[in-house]
Amino acid sequence: MTRPIDIEAVWRTESRRVLATLIRLLRDFDRAEEALNDAFLAAAEQWPRDGMPANPRAWLVSAGRFKAIDRLRRKARFDVVAAELALEEEAQMPPEAESIADDQLRLIFVCCHPQVPADARIAMTLRETCGLMTEEIAAAFLAKPTAIAQRIVRAKNRIRELELPYEVPEPQDLAERLDAVLRTVYLIFNEGYAASHGDNLLRADLCAEAIRLGRLLIALLPNPDAEVEGLLALMLLQHSRRDARTDAAGDLVLIADQDRRLWDRAEIAEGIALVNRLMARPELTAYGIEAAIAAQHAIAASPEATNWGEIVKLYDLLLRADASPIVMLNRAVAIAMRDGPEAGLSEIETIRQAGALTEFRYLHAARADLLRRLGRTEEARAAYVAALELTHQAAEQRFLEGRLRELGQAQQQ
Repeated sequence: MTRPIDIEAVWRTESRRVLATLIRLLRDFDRAEEALNDAFLAAAEQWPRDGMPANPRAWLVSAGRFKAIDRLRRKARFDVVAAELALEEEAQMPPEAESIADDQLRLIFVCCHPQVPADARIAMTLRETCGLMTEEIAAAFLAKPTAIAQRIVRAKNRIRELELPYEVPEPQDLAERLDAVLRTVYLIFNEGYAASHGDNLLRADLCAEAIRLGRLLIALLPNPDAEVEGLLALMLLQHSRRDARTDAAGDLVLIADQDRRLWDRAEIAEGIALVNRLMARPELTAYGIEAAIAAQHAIAASPEATNWGEIVKLYDLLLRADASPIVMLNRAVAIAMRDGPEAGLSEIETIRQAGALTEFRYLHAARADLLRRLGRTEEARAAYVAALELTHQAAEQRFLEGRLRELGQAQQQ
């Protein structure tokens, strides 16, 4: 009996890599997206009848490319571009899976080209290479979806107008794009590690893709780069906790309540080895410092054994490299763990009074937790409600709703 073919599963695992290759081959974002959809429609029709090909990714790329040429012919636009595509199709062998995989990295570098508007580079990369919804990207940027959509359109137009080359730059030209590329890879990881929308807290495909891209960047650079190694270490150490972050029902489990036996020791060992190498350098990078903070959690045998004093010191160091409100918020939480909830709450109130992170759900959730610990029930309830109103992720919603129920029960007692 033939096993049913799950086209949706293939879409989830392959569509962004296929799209990246089609963008390179067709040299146009919109044309590539049409070809991607045509290829999957063809797969939905043919695979149940003929069976899934041995290399579905290569099949989809070839089908999409043929469909694009056919579309141009049907529209009576078989011009020079279409002719070139047809000649290339006849001359080239079917694409190998390894070259297709590298196309995603090429696409990231194209999207992060200096000629692309700075405010659109990462947003477009997340949309095109990871298939994130505009709402998910907006949540990562704390921006409105309409603003993000406009940025992406402008960026695509810019790439088309300038005919930017679809390639990874030479090593000497990497520096001007590397920061945006690393930020993009980390945003991909974060959306997988703590999804902003949907039923599931974790998206294993995005985490795996971000870690793969991190390793690919290390292999690409002529010398080990501290920022890239720091980012890879950070992702590995955070990812090591994935199996303990939710329970059997898919509900959120805070780090203090996690079963540390479920943490991935191989990833922890690799991450800590990278951190130790980074700590031996004259200067620590921002990603390296964040990785060192994650390492403190990884080496603690229990929540009580966590060295919060060292973590606060590392956050003090991180503030010099990145004085962002989010770093300040994370430092405030660490101070609360070291010095008590009153001290941490004072730091959070300073952030609030500055008008920062008012639409950031984690600020309200952290503030609510400290107020709860201080017994300020009504204020805690209001803060939890504010966090819940900004949360679109089901597991996080259930967690916040549970906290509100606990507050109600405590008040009745």
